Amino acid sequence: MGKPTIRFEGYTDDWEQRKLNEIADKVSEKNKNNEFSEPFTNSAEQGIISQKDYFDREIVNNENLNGYYIVRNDDFIYNPRISATAPVGPINRNRLGRNGVMSPLYTVFRTHDIDNLYLEFYFKSTKWHRFMKLNGDSGARFDRFTISSTQFMEMPIPYPTLEEQQKIGEYFESLDTLITLHQRKCEETKKLKKFMLQKMFPKKGEKVPEIRFGSFTDDWEQRKLDDVVEFLDTMRKPLEGAKRISGPYPYYGASGIVDYVDGYLFDEELILLSEDGANITDRNYPVCFLASGKYWVNNHAHVLRTKQGNENNFICNSLERKDYTQYNTGMAMPKLNKETCKKIPILCPGFEEQKKIGDYFRSLDNLITLHHRKYINGKKEELLAWEQRKFGEIVEKYEDPVETPTEGYTRLGIRSHAKGTFHSYVEKGKELETAKMFRVAADKFIVNITFGWEHAVAITDENDAGKLVSHRFPQYSFNAGMEPKFFRYLILDENFKHHLELSSPGGAGRNRVLKLSDMLQYKMNFPSEAEQKKIAAYFDDLDHLITLHQHKQNNLKNILKYIEITLIITKEAAKMPELEKIIEEKLIDQLIYGDSQWTYRKDLKTEEDLWKNFKYILEQNNKDRLNGESLSESEFEQVKNQLQFSSFYKAGEWLVGENGKVQVHVQRDTERLHLVVMNHEHIAGGSSVYEVINQYSALKNEEDDTLPARDRRFDVTLMINGLPMIHIELKNRQHSYMDGFHQIKKYIGEGKFTGIFSAVQMFVVSNGEDTKYFAAANDTELNPKFMSGWVDRDNNAVTNYLDFAKSVLRIPEAHEMIARYTVLDEDAKRLILLRPYQIHAIESIREASKTGKSGYVWHTTGSGKTLTSYKATRNLLMDIPAIDKAIFLIDRKDLDTQTTMAFQAYANNDLVDVDETDNVNDLKKKLKSDDRQVIVTTIQKMQILISKRLQEGTSEYSKIKNLKIAFVVDECHRAVTPKTKRELERFFGRSLWYGFTGTPRFGENPYPQLGDLPRTTEELYGKRLHKYTIQNAIHDNAVLGFQVEHNGPKNMEDETNVNVYDNETHMLKVLDIILNKSYHKLGFQNGKGQTYEGILTTSSIQMAQKYYDLLTRVKKGETSLEIDEKIKQVLPDFPKFAITYSVTENEEGSHVNQQKMQQSLDNYNQMFGTKYDFSQIQGYNSNLNKRLARKDTKFKSRNEQLELVIVVDRLLTGFDAPCLSTIFIDRQPMGPHDLIQAFSRTNRIFDKNKTYGQIVTFQAPKLFKESVDNAVKLYSAGSTEGAILAEWDKVEPAFKKSLAALRVSAETPDDVAHMSLNEKRVFAKMFQTFDRLFAQIKSFTKYNDSMLEEYGITEEEYEKYVGRYQNVMEEIKLADGEEKGEPPVGPEEIEVDPDYELMAYSNTKIDYEYIINLIQNIVTPNEDEEEISSEERQKQIEEVKQYIEEMRKDNAKVADIMSNLVYEIELDERKYRGQSILNIVENMKHDCIDKVVSDFCRTWYASKEDVMYAALHYRNGEIPNESVIKSTIDYTMYKEVQEKAVPKFKYYAQCMKELKKVLDEEIKPLIDIA
Repeated sequence: MGKPTIRFEGYTDDWEQRKLNEIADKVSEKNKNNEFSEPFTNSAEQGIISQKDYFDREIVNNENLNGYYIVRNDDFIYNPRISATAPVGPINRNRLGRNGVMSPLYTVFRTHDIDNLYLEFYFKSTKWHRFMKLNGDSGARFDRFTISSTQFMEMPIPYPTLEEQQKIGEYFESLDTLITLHQRKCEETKKLKKFMLQKMFPKKGEKVPEIRFGSFTDDWEQRKLDDVVEFLDTMRKPLEGAKRISGPYPYYGASGIVDYVDGYLFDEELILLSEDGANITDRNYPVCFLASGKYWVNNHAHVLRTKQGNENNFICNSLERKDYTQYNTGMAMPKLNKETCKKIPILCPGFEEQKKIGDYFRSLDNLITLHHRKYINGKKEELLAWEQRKFGEIVEKYEDPVETPTEGYTRLGIRSHAKGTFHSYVEKGKELETAKMFRVAADKFIVNITFGWEHAVAITDENDAGKLVSHRFPQYSFNAGMEPKFFRYLILDENFKHHLELSSPGGAGRNRVLKLSDMLQYKMNFPSEAEQKKIAAYFDDLDHLITLHQHKQNNLKNILKYIEITLIITKEAAKMPELEKIIEEKLIDQLIYGDSQWTYRKDLKTEEDLWKNFKYILEQNNKDRLNGESLSESEFEQVKNQLQFSSFYKAGEWLVGENGKVQVHVQRDTERLHLVVMNHEHIAGGSSVYEVINQYSALKNEEDDTLPARDRRFDVTLMINGLPMIHIELKNRQHSYMDGFHQIKKYIGEGKFTGIFSAVQMFVVSNGEDTKYFAAANDTELNPKFMSGWVDRDNNAVTNYLDFAKSVLRIPEAHEMIARYTVLDEDAKRLILLRPYQIHAIESIREASKTGKSGYVWHTTGSGKTLTSYKATRNLLMDIPAIDKAIFLIDRKDLDTQTTMAFQAYANNDLVDVDETDNVNDLKKKLKSDDRQVIVTTIQKMQILISKRLQEGTSEYSKIKNLKIAFVVDECHRAVTPKTKRELERFFGRSLWYGFTGTPRFGENPYPQLGDLPRTTEELYGKRLHKYTIQNAIHDNAVLGFQVEHNGPKNMEDETNVNVYDNETHMLKVLDIILNKSYHKLGFQNGKGQTYEGILTTSSIQMAQKYYDLLTRVKKGETSLEIDEKIKQVLPDFPKFAITYSVTENEEGSHVNQQKMQQSLDNYNQMFGTKYDFSQIQGYNSNLNKRLARKDTKFKSRNEQLELVIVVDRLLTGFDAPCLSTIFIDRQPMGPHDLIQAFSRTNRIFDKNKTYGQIVTFQAPKLFKESVDNAVKLYSAGSTEGAILAEWDKVEPAFKKSLAALRVSAETPDDVAHMSLNEKRVFAKMFQTFDRLFAQIKSFTKYNDSMLEEYGITEEEYEKYVGRYQNVMEEIKLADGEEKGEPPVGPEEIEVDPDYELMAYSNTKIDYEYIINLIQNIVTPNEDEEEISSEERQKQIEEVKQYIEEMRKDNAKVADIMSNLVYEIELDERKYRGQSILNIVENMKHDCIDKVVSDFCRTWYASKEDVMYAALHYRNGEIPNESVIKSTIDYTMYKEVQEKAVPKFKYYAQCMKELKKVLDEEIKPLIDIA
């Protein structure tokens, strides 16, 4: 059969070929009489392993093992289970050293006449896969490989001599052992060093260490660092990039060696201590280290020489183990200044002991280094014999020009960081506007001159040949004696990359163009041609070996990288982040790993593929219903039409199914067929098929020419029974997960999630380290604040994408997310995915119910308890057959809250009935019914039923009393009293009780003492089943923190004297703060229609009425209090207010003037066109609740909104309105649970500008502060940290400090333009801190705009800083590879938040978004709402027109676009129905920009690509890539065409002048609002 390419010396004979059945026997020995009791499994990753160890549990019953095959030591086992690492199933050898048994699904064979080690490694290659694929097939579920055992045993095996087999096997075995040995030794030595550092230096407060060398007994002395070292900082010198010439000497900075240069400053062993950088506090690598030999040091590391009597290594290790947090003098970036360092205390023994300790740790460091370098001894010497020549001497320019095709062509691009080439197809009409392009040839050096500074270089191959490039991609041929394959590795050299940077002058990003003549001056080391070929072949073989042995992949890649560095690169290369492709592959591997039921379907790439696959699964699962007959083309069209969902919510409605079965209906002749698509009872089994696809191609919809779009490729999608359910977008670790979120939002807007993808219910985004999930929604509804991370049951974050996949995306969890933990909110017409803490709570209740135990769930108010309690109630009924009824108990006071409405909204599309009881008789009827249902009723009805309406001894009494009932109680801290609960428990002797509360009763705030009744929530309900505190929720972004202001009168002797507050003077002060000093609290910076709401709570109905009357007079201008013009500019009709009472408050306050109450109702009716009277308080309250919640489309309009509601106790508990931001409290402090309940009305997540819940108190400031602090401590982790933000006296100084820091980084906005990129990073970080504090200080009632003069900044100057900041962020993103999906280049010490959204800045974008939403609501009304009249529709259109005209004052261009759009909608009400208005407007704006840019390029003969880049990144009058445009504009062509061409000496300046004018007047208005 021939010979292998690489062989051991001395072997020359051809190899034979034997069949497997000639060298092995199939094992058919059964485990009779259960001789062996340990079942094995065969894992592609772990080999043969005990089944119990693999699954962490017993999988099979020992009694069933007699049919299993016996597996003896060294037997081979074939597992037909397919996975990414074993595409035809794995074959492994039993190396456990013991016998066991294996399922008969596996093939077991025992060898003879062959070396087992050789055969084992052969089966780790892919050589035998071809035989398997030719002779076998994958099964119907695509997760198992099918091949008969007879055919399998016919497999051909390469067969060298036995001696050569042994050599090959031993080689690979030794390689494995060597890798493991050195890794283990390296890790063990590191651990030893860490341990000994702790033991051989004294602990804090001690003067001697725990472990000492013999003969040393004296105490160590404490000295200052200045006493033991000499600072040589004056001798160090930084080298700017342009002055840094490549050479052999290390160039040190704060983090160690950062470059190699041609020169040195020091030639002795010295200690280097980091002076600045995040690592001073983060400690990801050493802060203190030794440098020896000849080297250079920049000004980021202190240089220390030990004074006589001190030892370098000892002092270095002493400094390395210190915590430098207390010595940090930096504000934005940690810093250790010289004077502070001199004072650092250091414990020192005598010199001899120092030397002993220093030598010991030096030997440990040498040992660690030894194990790192073990593979590469002797390789450096080879480098010395290589020849050095300039790059230009070994290559020649190569050109193959062609005319630019007009019918489309394939373009070649180059990835940054020498990551190779890629190809993309350029459609007809999108060609480069240049007459000439260049054809690529194989084996050429090619570079992108625009991104040469970012190492965009490659060596072309046969796959690249024939592709086209522009003049920016010059090619070079290699002269004779040069091997192109060798240069594939040589161009990875860090020195070459650095030379490319130096050869690319200019600013940041695209403004840098590679100067080719400078590039060609680079001096390269290279060997003879023969050695070049050997090295290239060696690397190729290693690459092949990595592919061949998947299980060694990571270790061998490290070897490859290490050898490349040693042979070629003269400095350690920076470790690049994982590419998205690698992250994607690892995720898929994790999903299909082991016993997972996910199957990878790499063959499914298009919508046609998916429909075919779905049809196949549908037919397989419905064979009986189809009578074995396949669906015809027309029948399947019926199915496809039913799966074209208009929204993700509609898909969710369908996925609920009927009795858990999701169906489609097909008319076949006269028969109507009901086909089951999915059965939610078959989670992890039955008819469920779970598949993973990746790189799905979402093509442009050919029927829709109105939306310009491009093909998109999705990352990873999880499908259940052929339908995409969960979609995942991945980024590499240098990107934010938010990029994935924005990408999904863009795809939705472009209409990519249509057709079969319209069924998606859940999105996941990750950059590897941060992973979030969220429910599917249209692009205008997606809000990043509603993304959730995963936490475990103890609320520990699970952020890594692989850990997330293990916790959430495996089966059954992924299917349960869709079937059990997705809720449809009928009111808001949106999907809700439960957050992890909600799921853990529900699971803990389910587990408790299975063992007949009760308990309570403590979830902080605002975290979605009502939703959790609904799902818990629903799941109890669905999961526990023994439960007859699930009853959700509420108190009568809550009847006018949202609980019942919320339950019915959630249950409308669910599998259970939620019934509200109209009266006690209705409750009795529902309890007697045999239907298993969720019943929502009141405690009062239940009490009356058991005490007065049931007669003992009757059949109905017995039936109801013996029911197995699960009671779920919301707000259980107060809803059911201990006495009432005991009465109900005694009657329903078989009941289970589960309470939900955000404010449990503890020993600190117990129920009143009543005999032997329980006094705490735990005593009343049982043990706590799950906890999620305020601090947990704030940390997870499930709720917001609180900003509390106490504005009551100071220095009162008796703060409880309420008479002080019962007067108009005090009330006017309160109203002045609400109306004039709450601009930011109430969100006026958001613009009209997007302001927030507030509640004013008082101590009584009488006081509430007084405030209502006074506020009415203020609005009419009948008091001294006037509303500020700044407020009226945003909302001319401010304030729109109302007053509300609960049912019981109405009864209790019946002595109040009912005429006043009716008057407030009349005012409300007049405002909103309603018709409520005094007898309809409950209907009025319900309407007001919905108005405040703004879930219904109609209440999102400004005309339907309120700003303020006056209450006593109503709405302070159980009420959810995310747009409610502030509670104004003019009453005495409440109890701990009532305070937290009231506060929590304000801290729901809403939009990006609502950053915390606002609380303002007007009475008893000292008592209130004490009460608030105690309440928050009680209901968090014993601290207010994180829950309550700092008060004015802390925030104002921090704001002033941040402004000073901003001025240090950039004294004026104009200074920013002249900074280096690193300085701009510092500025960006400073500005983010300043902006956050500026927004916070603005939200205080003490703040007013006149203070800015005192602070030394104006709003105009702040806005200029904003412009500079936005420019800088674009540059940083470009430098960090944001534009091209590549890893970043540049310093990493300064971390700037790439996702930070400006908080103190507001612009016309706000009105723009609001208008977009109004238009969207017109063209896509909720399908289930009543159709509005033409008059009502016209009224909505007129409102939009009014806002557009207001916008026109600031931005006429966008106003024109919107006016045209509304005009089209007026003419045709069905136009744009179901489409994304945001995407349509954005595309219209893009069309305008494209036209303006094209016109300019035709006039001035400029590159459209470059001018478009300038258009999209133009700010503050700066063209970011001006030098690039100047270098590419074509004066010759311009002169030929233009009749009055300007002379050449004026051409470039005139062109730039005209471009600036176009950008300012035509482009900027369209870009700024995007």
